[in-house]
Formats: sequence, C-alpha cells, structure tokens
Amino acid sequence: MKSLYLRIYATVCVVLLLFALVSGFVVERHLDQESARNEQVVSDRLGAWAELLGNSLPGANAPIEEQAAAMRDWSQRLRVPLALDAATGERIFASESFLRRSAEGITRPFTFRLDDGRTVSTMRPGPRGGRRPEGGEERGRRPGMPQPFPFLVPGLPRGTGLAVVLVVLFIAVAAGAYPVVRRLTRRLEALKQGVEQFGAGALGERVAVSGADEVAALATSFNVAAARIEALVQSHRSLLANASHELRSPLARMRMAVSMLDEATPAQRVNLKAEINANVAELDGLVEEVLLASRLEVAENPLHRDRVDLLAVAAEEAARIGAHVDGGGGVVVDGDERLLRRAIRNLLENAQRYGGGDVEVVLARDGAAGRETVTVQVCDRGPGVAEEMRERIFEPFFRLPGHAEQAGGVGLGLALVKQIADRHGGSARCEAREGGGSRFVMVLPAAPATATT
Repeated sequence: MKSLYLRIYATVCVVLLLFALVSGFVVERHLDQESARNEQVVSDRLGAWAELLGNSLPGANAPIEEQAAAMRDWSQRLRVPLALDAATGERIFASESFLRRSAEGITRPFTFRLDDGRTVSTMRPGPRGGRRPEGGEERGRRPGMPQPFPFLVPGLPRGTGLAVVLVVLFIAVAAGAYPVVRRLTRRLEALKQGVEQFGAGALGERVAVSGADEVAALATSFNVAAARIEALVQSHRSLLANASHELRSPLARMRMAVSMLDEATPAQRVNLKAEINANVAELDGLVEEVLLASRLEVAENPLHRDRVDLLAVAAEEAARIGAHVDGGGGVVVDGDERLLRRAIRNLLENAQRYGGGDVEVVLARDGAAGRETVTVQVCDRGPGVAEEMRERIFEPFFRLPGHAEQAGGVGLGLALVKQIADRHGGSARCEAREGGGSRFVMVLPAAPATATT
C-alpha cells in the first residue's frame, strides 16, 4: 500500500472497527447484566404477588365462581395476567391477557403452588431474544419488567440489532472519513508535485497554500525556501556572468602584452611586464572578491565573532590612503575582524577612487542602552551620487555611468560592504554630504558596554 491516503484511511477504518467491536462487547455485557438484574427483580416481585394471592384467595373448598371472581378482581387491580388451577390440574380461572399471551408465546408463565395444592400462574418477561409482536413492544408491560432498548433495531433479536447498529455506524463514519483524509493527502500530493518540479529546475514553481494547519505551514515554508533558493541561484548566475565579462578585459590586455614581448625593446619589455603584473593583480583581486561575495551569500556559513575595536581598524586602514579619522572610544562590535576590515577598506578605496583626496572617517556610538549601534561614516568631496542611484551602487558589478574604465574597479566593493553589514545584523547606505560629495554610512550593532575593555 504505497499511497499515503490509503494508509491513513485504512488506519482510521481499523481503529473504528476495533472501537465498534469493543463497544459492542461492552454494551452486550452491560445488557446481559441488566437483563439478569431485571429478571431477578421481576421474579421476586411475581413471587410476592403469588404469596399475596395465596393468602387472600378463598379456600380450595369455596365455590369455583367465588375463586374465579377473586382472581379476576386481583388481575384487574394488579394489571397482571393471572390464572388459577385446582390441585387436580383443572383450570379454575384465566384472565384474557393470560390466555392471549399464552397463545402468542411471548413470555413463559411463572407458577406458584399454594399450601392447599392449587397453582397460581402469571406471566414473566420473555427470554433473551424472544419474539415481540408487531410494533416492537410487549403489550401489557408492567412495572418491574425489562425496558425495551430503543437504540436497537425493532423486530430483531437484541444481539443482531446491536450488530446492525454498529455496522451502520461503521459504514457511516468510514464514508465520512474518506473525503477528509483524501483532501488532506491531496494537498500533500500537490506539495510533492511542486517539490519535484522545483527540483527539476522550475525555480519559479510555488505551491498553493490553503487552510491554517500543519500542511499549510509546510507549504508556506517551502515557498519561502524556494524563493530564497531562486534568488540565490539567480544571484550566482548573475555573479558568474558578470565575473566572466570582467575577466575578459585584463585577460585581453595580458594576451596583447605577452604577444608584444618578443618584438619589444628592453625598455618596452619593462613596461609590458609591469602591465602584465598589474593585470594579474587585478585578476587576483577580482577572483578574491567574487569568492568572498559567494561565501557571504551562504547564510548557513557562520561568522567568526570576536570583539573588534572599529576605531583601531579604521585608523590603520585610513593611514594607508592618508584619510582623517574622527571618533571616540566605545565603538566596539562583535564580529569578524577580517570582514569588517575589508568593508572599511572598500569604503575608503571607493572614496579615494571616486571622491578625490579629501576623505574623512567618522565613528560614533548611538542609541539607548541595550539597543546601541556603532556608525561608521566615510565621507568624500567627489561629484556625489544621484539619488536614484544610491541603492543601485550596492548591486554587484554596478558602476556609475562614465566610471567603468575611467577609475578602475569592477563594481564589487560596495556590494561586499552591504553583504558584510547584513551578515553582522547591520545595514549600509549612501547619503549626500553637506557641502558636496557623498557619505557612505555603515551601521552595526554595538557590543555591550559593560564588556568593553
């Protein structure tokens, strides 16, 4: 049985069948106990009535009409079928109800022998499974007699009626459970088909989410994961395509320089070797940035976290290009020092490349206790960035118009800054600087002040 819905449905039916069998056994046993109890109660009551009659009837020597009249009177007063037989077996009196029920064979008589030899007979409840007349009830049922069971099938013995009721109940519940089970497994089958199509390469495949149960939560989780995987694959494809394009330029320049080496003069060879070395360095930097960007996109890759003093890191990096650093103490974060240093270096190199020589780094600690942040601002006096481009410049391989071949770079520096800030729970943005130029701001969660040394 491979289908999940058939296994679930079979399990429901088996459990329901076991429940019906156990319930039938319990009910049958309870009915047997009730019947035995009622039988004993009725026997005791009929015995008391017979003893009462024996003490109140005229003697055996009294006229037959007098004895019959007394029996008729007691039969009417007690509303019980009664009969009186002489010691010789001759029938003295029998009520109409006694004769009718004797003829129908509904119940068997209960007899009580008096001291003078006469016999008083009355009717008692019929045996288990006894036949009932049309209408399903015993006529003339009197107090103390077992009550009929209304939940059983009229006209059938009690055991058969109970079995029929349980079978009908089983069929009804099984028929009602099938569409519920089938609807649940149909949603699972739709989820399975969506996963298979997604696995076959249809990255835009999503599954329908209906309801608010665990299956709907699973479908939602799949859609979220699928969207993330699709974005990651598209990002990798874009990264690979752009990297392939960026690799062509230095490779073409190297190929041309190598082809000119044989015919070049010694002075030209020195220049060509310098050109080849510059292109090799550019290729090495490009490959390193591509690999770093690819690793940062993998969210499962954990960061190596240490306590990092950003003021010290910024001062070291700013000294390489002669930038000015302004900041106080307490600008400490928990993060990967290598990545944070790379982000600050990229911001400084970007400011130097496009913003001129006036570069300034400002660090500050802001926010309330428990939600403090460290802000790193790299400011320049370049031409600035148009407002509509301030978000796009953080995209991989995006460069402002006219900057593609003018100032170098491949457009990955700011993209890495944003990725590093995101991985540390922060953010990066570009703003216009007062007086002209741009201000690149990186905001990171601050380390607890109590732990600062």
